[in-house]
Amino acid sequence: MPHKESVHTSYFYKKNVYCKVLLSDLTMRNICVFCASSLGDNEIYAQTARTVGKMLAENGIQLIYGGGNVGLMGQLAQTVLAHGGQVTGVIPEFLIRKEDASLTLTELIVVDTMHARKTRMAELSDGFMTLPGGFGTMDELCEILTWAQLGLHDKPIGILNVNYYYNPLLQLFDHMVQEKLLRKENRDMILVDTNPLTLLKKMYQYHPPVVEQWLRKEQV
Repeated sequence: MPHKESVHTSYFYKKNVYCKVLLSDLTMRNICVFCASSLGDNEIYAQTARTVGKMLAENGIQLIYGGGNVGLMGQLAQTVLAHGGQVTGVIPEFLIRKEDASLTLTELIVVDTMHARKTRMAELSDGFMTLPGGFGTMDELCEILTWAQLGLHDKPIGILNVNYYYNPLLQLFDHMVQEKLLRKENRDMILVDTNPLTLLKKMYQYHPPVVEQWLRKEQV
């Protein structure tokens, strides 16, 4: 049964991430996946969402996601559940119908706002993986990167660059560094690969840079 929460804070606590190579020995058990609420025109995106879902389930990793049953989100969650995995969805009340939050998930959390959704997903997750998506996915990715840049968390953030979808965005990030508007150490926080399992291993091996915390949690 879904339950509604009120989230009053945007700050989430740092957790230790133990970096090893063998997936069976790893402690990252909850991964948040950002992805589209539509399927796109290329079947490779849905296929990739299903591949990621199967990978998470087979490695005992719980999926944390936006709670919908549409687009790549639906393909991902359905596949995790079909392979015996666990799924926690977080969705604002006003999107329940639009994003068809009808799947019988392990847990469905209903919140008040989009910001509360991102906050709760971040609190529940040990790392973040981004699949192809539009404005909503970009918003989620860039906010979680900003929180890392501010020192509010040190969790790994990965981009699955299937079909080289994210090449233009990655080039923009590089341009930001060249123009001295983004620090290279912050650009280097972004883990990228075209293979889901290789990206997952990179996330497990991630060593966060030492970042000065710009804000205290009560300031956020």
